[in-house]
Amino acid sequence: MRIALAQINTTVGDFAGNVDRIVKYARHGVERGADLVVFPELALCGYPPRDLVEKPEFVQRSEAELERLASLLPDVPVLVGYVRRSHAEQGKPASDAAALLHRGKAVLDYAKILLPFYDVFDESRYFEPGTSPGLHELGGLRLGVTICEDTWNDKHFWKKQLYARDPVEETVRAGANALLNIASSPFCTDKIQLRHDMLRALATEHRMPVVYVNHVGGNDQLIFDGSSMAFNARGELVARAKSFAEDLVIFDTSDGAPEIHPSPASEIEAVYQALVLGTRDYVTKCGFQDVLVGLSGGIDSSLVATIAADALGPAHVRGISMPGPYSSPGSIRDGEALARNLRIDFRVLPISPIFDSYLTTLDPAFEGKPRDVTEENVQARIRGNILMALSNKFGALVLSTGNKSELAVGYCTLYGDMAGGLAVIADVPKTMVYDLARYANCAGERIPIACLEKAPSAELRPNQTDQDTLPPYEVLDVILKAYIEENLSAQEIVAKLRLDTELVRETIRRVNDAEYKRQQAAPALKVTAKAFGIGRRYPIAQKFTE
Repeated sequence: MRIALAQINTTVGDFAGNVDRIVKYARHGVERGADLVVFPELALCGYPPRDLVEKPEFVQRSEAELERLASLLPDVPVLVGYVRRSHAEQGKPASDAAALLHRGKAVLDYAKILLPFYDVFDESRYFEPGTSPGLHELGGLRLGVTICEDTWNDKHFWKKQLYARDPVEETVRAGANALLNIASSPFCTDKIQLRHDMLRALATEHRMPVVYVNHVGGNDQLIFDGSSMAFNARGELVARAKSFAEDLVIFDTSDGAPEIHPSPASEIEAVYQALVLGTRDYVTKCGFQDVLVGLSGGIDSSLVATIAADALGPAHVRGISMPGPYSSPGSIRDGEALARNLRIDFRVLPISPIFDSYLTTLDPAFEGKPRDVTEENVQARIRGNILMALSNKFGALVLSTGNKSELAVGYCTLYGDMAGGLAVIADVPKTMVYDLARYANCAGERIPIACLEKAPSAELRPNQTDQDTLPPYEVLDVILKAYIEENLSAQEIVAKLRLDTELVRETIRRVNDAEYKRQQAAPALKVTAKAFGIGRRYPIAQKFTE
């Protein structure tokens, strides 16, 4: 049997567009000689639909569009994910389902059994779990159908199982001799390799082919890398689709020639491609064409502008330099050089006269008070105001430029540098920002070398550097990863990293105190194991300390 792995980029709620995409790739599969075409989880309605599932009309539309899709498909079986009514007397009204469509009707309909409720997932909030395996005989194979999380509970692979049931094991016991898994598994660092190892282990353990088809594209904060793959019964990788792009590959179960498409050569390359895809899809799926980036001449804004130019094309990116009283001539030159290298529009709008006007207005109210961080933040807020004015006037989306390290400890200004519609690198630690910038320059200098060499600075007071108030980023980032991604306590971090106890405790205190800022920040593209956003739910008003 020739099975086509069709990883496509769908948009939540765009039923007509998603149907067209599925039909297009189904026909492409037929052209490639496929006997079965497999699409990702919830491909028909887009993933994640979140609270749209609570709208009865959304679910009804999904069921109706599945019928319409069945009538449009070529004469080949097609497995596709969709949302439908659960038909349960008790419980949730909807199910995350997979339908095997052939000759105008569904010959198999399977409901996802394991519903994750951790990190960015909250599927048990919406869906009623399935109760029985999905099996269908086709071309001499007994296909066992599962959906995403259903494969993530193998007792031989994981040290601890999250669920009492193992749908793969149940499916194999029911008679399957080939496994199909349709998924919408978001990207984060090390995830592509983890999936490879997990799926290979399943194929080896059960001695049968494993086919995995993943969603690709960006939807809000989540980025889906695709990286669909298939293993034969010996655990050998015999098909792999591209990462971060739509693709279709063929897996021939009769030991045909492997079809292996390129994947990122490094983790940094994968993160960069993820940010490009996430930026492009967020901007275009939200109905924008152009973006604005405040160019300070620093490494963060330079990286964001470069990602934006790669995602949307230079003609759709405007760089705005807003020098203030403490901006160095070098920073202005670096911002201009970046714009020239990227071939993006570049404007200089000085803020010193506006800042002087602010001080004239505020000084009587501040009488007797020394100048401090208040006046520094006024500069950042002037810049945010200018960017949002340009956004309103030209209909362009503002990309905020703060990184994860700054956002974690509150080294950012509400309504200032945090202003924007998308935080492109807000899940990228500062040390990784430099790695990504070097990757962006691998084919030639785009980000000026001076941006990588000079000390990071907000330039809001004379001779300011970030390390005036923050630990070196090499130290800060390892503390933040241990606390945020690994969920370690202060004592555990001190013991693991052999760092000063007071430094660790002060860093954690700053993280906790900045929660109110982060919950007002623009949506951030998720690329690490634990990002600030929908997958990290901490109270703002709380008194707990470890």
